[in-house]
Amino acid sequence: MPRLYDEIYPSAPLLNSEDAAHMSAAALMSVRYFQAEPSSMPEDVFDEHHILLNLQPVPHRVQNVRNGELRDFTFNLHDIIVTPAGTRSGWRWFAKSNVIVITLDPQKVEKFAQSELGMLLEPRQFEDLPQFSDPDLCAAGVILRDALENDDMSSAVMFEAMSRVFLVKLLQKYGRRRPEDVALSARFTSAHYNRVLAHIRAHLDQTITVDDLAAEAAMSKSHFNRVFKETLGSTPMQYVMAYRIEQATRMLSEADQSFAEISAACGFADQAHFSRSFKKITGQTPKEFRAGRVPDKK
Repeated sequence: MPRLYDEIYPSAPLLNSEDAAHMSAAALMSVRYFQAEPSSMPEDVFDEHHILLNLQPVPHRVQNVRNGELRDFTFNLHDIIVTPAGTRSGWRWFAKSNVIVITLDPQKVEKFAQSELGMLLEPRQFEDLPQFSDPDLCAAGVILRDALENDDMSSAVMFEAMSRVFLVKLLQKYGRRRPEDVALSARFTSAHYNRVLAHIRAHLDQTITVDDLAAEAAMSKSHFNRVFKETLGSTPMQYVMAYRIEQATRMLSEADQSFAEISAACGFADQAHFSRSFKKITGQTPKEFRAGRVPDKK
């Protein structure tokens, strides 16, 4: 049974996004802030990626065993360690720790990379990077941590916005893009995907057909249907609907747009169609979702 990082860390996190009442349950990542006296963590394997950001200003000795290999090194301020999902890793540190641990669900990372950055990632998604320095990425992590200190709606908005910034920075620098020559027999490459995504974005308020998307990819309809599903795991029309719902979710977080406006902007036939489709995918009606995200105006 896979365990959570904080279940085997020798002290409880000082801050934890999972415990914050106003942080979205659908957030892109979990953020935990730890300080612990010299100690160790047993080797374990997790289903999620872990990004460890060192905020301890004094260099200190750390040992990390990953996949059976021991590393004994000096951990410096702003050093980062990426442990991809599926890696067996254990730790020992010889001075008080001061770290932010960011946990990423591979499925959410894949979806974000595709829809927001037009990136097709390799299954492993990130390089196995035992140690590198990136003050810019650490600064973004500190903003995430600080947003947890005040558990209110404004901090929640800051957390969600910065989580997107952090993930964009991380993927652009360290994400493993799928090589064109291994994009399955499909030959559905990143270039194909970006043309299709651009068409969906430009015509989101209109009817989008498989024929339209196949034309953007310069493929026959039958071939496009097959290679799209092989590469992305869903049919083209399932993907279009998921994208419409994703954009509607973002708009619903803002109180200044009506349900009718969102329905039209996201290409639903009418408001009733929007409500049915939204509830089918998210389990909530648009009204229920907005009520949980936007505070009442007094």
